[in-house]
Amino acid sequence: MIDINKISDSTIRRLSKYYRTLNELIEKNVETVSSNEIANINSITSAQVRKDLSFFGTFGRRGLGYNTFLLKDNIATILGLKKTWNVGLVGFGNIGHALLQYQEFKKQGFIIKAIFDSDPAKVGQIIEGVVVNPIADSCEISKETQIEIIIIAVPPKNAQSLVDHFISCGIKAFLNFAPTSLKVPENVLVKNENMSIELEALSFFLTNKA
Repeated sequence: MIDINKISDSTIRRLSKYYRTLNELIEKNVETVSSNEIANINSITSAQVRKDLSFFGTFGRRGLGYNTFLLKDNIATILGLKKTWNVGLVGFGNIGHALLQYQEFKKQGFIIKAIFDSDPAKVGQIIEGVVVNPIADSCEISKETQIEIIIIAVPPKNAQSLVDHFISCGIKAFLNFAPTSLKVPENVLVKNENMSIELEALSFFLTNKA
């Protein structure tokens, strides 16, 4: 059993990068890869690659490298990508529309099963086979569709109250697109996707690179 408290967020992020690296190598018919080659592709050290993988077991053979198919399969198991995850989308504005259209979610096993919105004009619509439901029915529908992850795509002023609501429905995992910090209990995980912060980091680099 893996002690997730000992695994850093940066390690998990790198595993996701390794998974994509291996997928690209497989598409190029590469059957074996070394930790040094994985490291070079991801601009890190080979020691970091080996350390990240060592948290989860022993992979590959010294001097022979890793079988790309087997390592990708093992990382998929570690990341929970060998099952499907039912996802609820809260907020069906511009971001919500774009997320529903994002095909990589389905490829990775993240299936949007229900959409929730407070706008009566949107409620009842069926988009890409997914119904837009009222927030008032969200607990019942989340249980019926066995939703495990909620994506928050609402204005920042509404985000906290909606997260609180879905926590009361039993949801423990959130992907937050609202540009605001959310407070949740210790047994609930929130991952933030803040495009403004990323753009500000780019503007800082361009402003100060000289």
